[in-house]
Amino acid sequence: MSTIRIVRRDAAAAPRLEAQGVAPVLARVFAGRGITDVAEVDHRLRHLHAPDQLGGIEGAAALLASAITGQRRIVVAGDFDCDGATGCAVGVRGLRMLGAHDPDFAVPNRAIHGYGLGPALVESLRGREPGLIVTVDNGVAAHAGIDAANALGIPVLVTDHHLPGERLPDAAAIVNPNLPGDPFPSKALAGVGVLFYLLLATRARLRAEGWFDVARPEPDLGALLDLVALGTVADLVPLDRNNRALVAAGLRRIRNGDACAGIVALFEVSGRDPTQATASDLGFAIGPRINAAGRLEDMGIGIRCLLARDRADALPLAARLDAINAERRELQAQMTDEAAAIADRLDAQAAGSAAGVCLFDPGWHAGVVGLVASRMKDRLRRPVVAFAPAGDEPGMLRGSGRSVDGLHLRDVLAEIDARHPGLLARFGGHAMAAGMGLAAARLAEFRAAFDAAVAARRPAPTDDIACWTDGELAASEATLALAETLRDAAPWGQAFPEPLFDGVFTVDERRVLNGRHLRLRLRHAACGTPVDAMHFDGVGQGAEAPAIRCAYQLAIDAWRGERRLRLFLRAALPA
Repeated sequence: MSTIRIVRRDAAAAPRLEAQGVAPVLARVFAGRGITDVAEVDHRLRHLHAPDQLGGIEGAAALLASAITGQRRIVVAGDFDCDGATGCAVGVRGLRMLGAHDPDFAVPNRAIHGYGLGPALVESLRGREPGLIVTVDNGVAAHAGIDAANALGIPVLVTDHHLPGERLPDAAAIVNPNLPGDPFPSKALAGVGVLFYLLLATRARLRAEGWFDVARPEPDLGALLDLVALGTVADLVPLDRNNRALVAAGLRRIRNGDACAGIVALFEVSGRDPTQATASDLGFAIGPRINAAGRLEDMGIGIRCLLARDRADALPLAARLDAINAERRELQAQMTDEAAAIADRLDAQAAGSAAGVCLFDPGWHAGVVGLVASRMKDRLRRPVVAFAPAGDEPGMLRGSGRSVDGLHLRDVLAEIDARHPGLLARFGGHAMAAGMGLAAARLAEFRAAFDAAVAARRPAPTDDIACWTDGELAASEATLALAETLRDAAPWGQAFPEPLFDGVFTVDERRVLNGRHLRLRLRHAACGTPVDAMHFDGVGQGAEAPAIRCAYQLAIDAWRGERRLRLFLRAALPA
């Protein structure tokens, strides 16, 4: 049985921030995230790192500018997740703004083309006669695809953020902040962010060449930041200062009514208010609807939605994405239940003590295994890889893995590839998430290799789960005004988590919803004013006692025009 500990973050720098004019609670929150100077939370765009700090960007901008001025057809080749979809939309929209002739996009179908710019996707582009292919969120490992494009005389410009292998592909240009020795200060750019930076550099190049005039005015590429924000949040890259500036600017556009028609339509079908948009809306409502298309159908639906010119065009596509996402949720729930049953069987065997866990079912869908791996990683607190049959490759499996803090998953796969040459047909990814291809007959061999590689890098899991908070709020501090201040203080997300507080409350009312969730009426121990609270999946998690110590988030409940405070519980223990 897991033991939850409520632990408070170190906020020793809070007095320093207060001395710089930051309100006490906000100073404590920022200090708990490593902020020591108020300048670090100034998220204006003028603080972005300069494009010319990215390695290889001058040559890439020259190549792209030449294709634009030469009116050659440019095809943006993305990936089938939200980062790749928003990257395609940013690419097509941005190229149009810069004066390119009829830019187009291509995205692989998971079941037909596999991942990224592969030979099959390149072959499908032959009839469009592209003069340049620009990848986004992929390409740094696309050796075969780029070789195929080169054989057809089509140059490829790679923009990517994934970690490279030992050898780079033979591309005409590569822009990737994670290449060895690249001087760009932020390694956390999402794929859409890398392409946005390339567009900025290309605009500067075109300006120097005199491309812009009265008939073709220089565009404001800031109009693309709503899409950049969406892709950045949805890809779960760390929100360092540079990414926070990009996301904050994008959220301002959405709140001000300046978002593209597709994003507005996705807010509408999600039942969210774009004028109150937060990073969590992008991460938990908008992003999953776009991702669902790439998981179950064709990501082209999501890209066309983001490229739609008006609500009439965007809304039917957004509604279709919403329906696909509902189907994805049902399939994910079924597969997660099946994965839990497999894990239970493993727990009854010696394999239950594995440091790294591999799960497989012949009936699973390859587009959803990453979500299953994520859920099971949270349950088992160990790195998990989930496999499904690769429909386009008989006898092959497609796997997606999720890791835990302190274990770099792609490094684990690279070690396995080095120790067992040929075991992995392909692999790639990040520290926390990675994908791979594997022959079905070699699953047992991979399972053993994965367990050994994880065990060598990470100590055995424990049943102790830490829930980190920003300390206690006085009853007078827990207000709607503070909730609004915290919502607007920064884009919260990966590596810059939303503020979470802890305190002791008495439970006045308790109601079970759908057999899993708890709706509570709580009263602060130091105050007689009750407040509503929700604890999702809270049944049996500790909130049954008459008095509880809980970790909670301040939330704004908007209902029929009325705004009031509500608490979202993240952990609860008997007081």
